[in-house]
Amino acid sequence: MITCLCEEGKIREARQLFEVMPERDVISWTALISGYMKCGLVGEARELFDRVDAEKNGVTWNAMISGYLKMKRVAEAEKLFYEMPDKNVVAWNTMIEGYVRSGEIDQALLLFERMRERNILSWNTVISGLVCCGRVEEARGIFDRMSVRNVISWNIMISGLSRYGKVDEARLLFDMMPERSVVSWNTMITGFMQNGKLEKGRRLFDEMPGKKVVSWTAVISGYTQHGRSEEALRMFYEMNRSLRVRPNEGTFARVLGACSDFAGLVEGLQLHQVISKTVYQESEFVISSLINMYSKCGVVAMARKVFDHGLRRCKDLVCWNSMISAYAHHRCGRDAIMVFEEMRMRGFKPNEVTYVGLLSACSYAGLVQEGLDYFEMLTRNKSTKVREEHYTCIVDLYGRAGRVKEAFKLMKKLGRTTKAEMVKLRMKQEGLKKQPGCSWIDVGNKFHVFAAGDRCNEFLIIDLHEKMKNMCDGDMLLGSE
Repeated sequence: MITCLCEEGKIREARQLFEVMPERDVISWTALISGYMKCGLVGEARELFDRVDAEKNGVTWNAMISGYLKMKRVAEAEKLFYEMPDKNVVAWNTMIEGYVRSGEIDQALLLFERMRERNILSWNTVISGLVCCGRVEEARGIFDRMSVRNVISWNIMISGLSRYGKVDEARLLFDMMPERSVVSWNTMITGFMQNGKLEKGRRLFDEMPGKKVVSWTAVISGYTQHGRSEEALRMFYEMNRSLRVRPNEGTFARVLGACSDFAGLVEGLQLHQVISKTVYQESEFVISSLINMYSKCGVVAMARKVFDHGLRRCKDLVCWNSMISAYAHHRCGRDAIMVFEEMRMRGFKPNEVTYVGLLSACSYAGLVQEGLDYFEMLTRNKSTKVREEHYTCIVDLYGRAGRVKEAFKLMKKLGRTTKAEMVKLRMKQEGLKKQPGCSWIDVGNKFHVFAAGDRCNEFLIIDLHEKMKNMCDGDMLLGSE
């Protein structure tokens, strides 16, 4: 009964029932403590857990440890784990997974190596954590130590190798698998397509038994990603003719991306008609892709129509950012500003991507003061971090207005930031524990992830230097007249 009340969120009623119980067994104690943890009431759970008369078993301890970890209170979970009198494999696995999720992969490894008894989950969790950190060689070393593997172990390793460009090594593992799931086939196909080995990916797709929509989408996505948009469209038409699978929102988004890449308005219109007869017309992901497609095909009015039609469904920033970017692409700065202000009026908070689109729109349209005002708004906004792309937009803004000195001043500020990143890198190399930040940005419809010390910052600096060089050349020409 207590378990049922907790699952329904009636935690107060569960506690009242618990207090009037003539006898409480370990199941009752564990159910209520777990209920508190699931509701985020850590204090109440801990108070109950620490009571002198509390009945506990391994499940009770695991519920507390798991609850702390889900709330990212790793130190408290760790302390409780080491106080646990009889640690079972579940407790070890819970703690290892907690370390992995919080980015403390070395702590996870240390704990893993101390385990006397491991199960498949122990091995898979560590391998997955290492892959996510880019430590693929170490992951492969642990994978090779496994005496027993399941299909998930193989899939994790194949995915990790493919993600970091070792697609041929991944294929060797794929061929060694004793049994393959649909996920195995999809993982290997995706690996080939993402690494540009399109023919190999297509051949493997053709060999695959029981193709699912994810399989078709992986191939379509690979063709789109590598500029073979017409083949992506042909693949989509072939999928529809097969009648065995139906496209999902991911498929539609990738095919719309293909239409965008070669400005295939006719194909885009046909696809829009197909989408309008499915449930995916409600998807923000698909609406955003439609906006982008119409924008890239030069029909910004149709992009706006799609945006207005889908406005009531826009529960996050995806569609708003797409519309602002569409207006930026067409140098409609005032329209971009109007969308931005309407977005704020409706209670949506802009993020880094929003500001990139907005500042680009101001730059392209020559709205210098407006761009500077919004840049100041960005710098005052503590919840949104100023990125290199924002500085690039402002340098471009100054350049278009002929304000070269201010552009140089901003360049110097950005240069100092880059030097600071170099110092952090040196600290890292010398073993000082200064944790690097990780950032993502959406540029040109691709997500770029980078951390302090990454070489990607150098390319941003090169881009800025190119802009400055063009400005200086223009300024010298003006001065020579």
